[in-house]
Amino acid sequence: MSNQILVINPGSTSTKISIYKNNEELLYEEISHPTTELNKFKTVFDQKEFRKSEILKALSEHNFSTVQLHAVVGRGGMLGPISAGTYRVNEKMLLAVQAVQFGQHASNLGCVLAYEIAENNNIPSFVVDPVSVDEFENESYMTGIQDLFHKSLDHPLNCRATMRHFCQEHNYKFETTSCIVVHLGGGVSVSCIKKGRIIDVNNAMESGPFSANRAGTLPAIDIVNMCYSGEYNKKSMYKKLIKQSGLVSYLGTNDLRDVLKMMDEGNEKAKLIFKALAYQISKEIGGMTAAMAAKPDAILLTGGMAHNDHISNLIKERVSFIAPVYRYPGSDEMKALSEGAHRVLNQEEKAKEYLM
Repeated sequence: MSNQILVINPGSTSTKISIYKNNEELLYEEISHPTTELNKFKTVFDQKEFRKSEILKALSEHNFSTVQLHAVVGRGGMLGPISAGTYRVNEKMLLAVQAVQFGQHASNLGCVLAYEIAENNNIPSFVVDPVSVDEFENESYMTGIQDLFHKSLDHPLNCRATMRHFCQEHNYKFETTSCIVVHLGGGVSVSCIKKGRIIDVNNAMESGPFSANRAGTLPAIDIVNMCYSGEYNKKSMYKKLIKQSGLVSYLGTNDLRDVLKMMDEGNEKAKLIFKALAYQISKEIGGMTAAMAAKPDAILLTGGMAHNDHISNLIKERVSFIAPVYRYPGSDEMKALSEGAHRVLNQEEKAKEYLM
């Protein structure tokens, strides 16, 4: 069946849109929103009409009419702990993001924009694998302190799409396949996906390997001492941990290309930090293999850094004894969203209902 799908991915200062006909992208545009315009709105939700008009204007400029569409799919935002899958946008979902029930983020507008454009054309609207996907085993939440819990916060949309592509290429069934999927981006997440479910993952904001500008797991006592040193307040500590750490802290850059250039020029510190990054990622892969309690079918590297042969090879050297390593560089969120809606329209998958 031939389906034409509008994909909407709202970011903090832009909205990406695509039109897909089956798996072929007919249109892609990133609509920039000047901060002078966005500052007029008190909340993210208040930006709804402004962003919708910009989307419709962009479609019109490219001679696309919404009457040609079979569905609209938006990026899933902070929707609370839910299982992975494609969800039909419903009233409960819209109310949850309007009330900022689970947190404020531009991606919350994905379901709202998809719903309103779809509703005007009497077609379905969906979100796929929202950022708040949580399929942890009970023991995965435990931290060692009664009232503190590990959070399921990673890159479920890209990681699950990457695993689906692997399964298609190698004739595996997604629901019975188990992989360690490593997203190598601004943050690094290592997901343990057992029989299609993400049963454990490091929270890329606060644990696991360090990354371009994030610290990863840190020695707790030293962090307590820093917090009470008088040098930092709450805001500056947050900034240090998630914006001024990782490669930025060690080498003054968050760009892997800069690090590679330093290495080519003989910078020994850059060589050490680069090896340490690969080492920490590899160690996390080993830990997630233990969480799986089984030999994974494959280890999959994805995200922007997976384009780099050097870091990919260093990781492969350390972990290929566990399982075969495959690379799927980049992160095609737009296509992954389209594919989720397409599976439902073609009755390959049943849309889930949001019930929170």
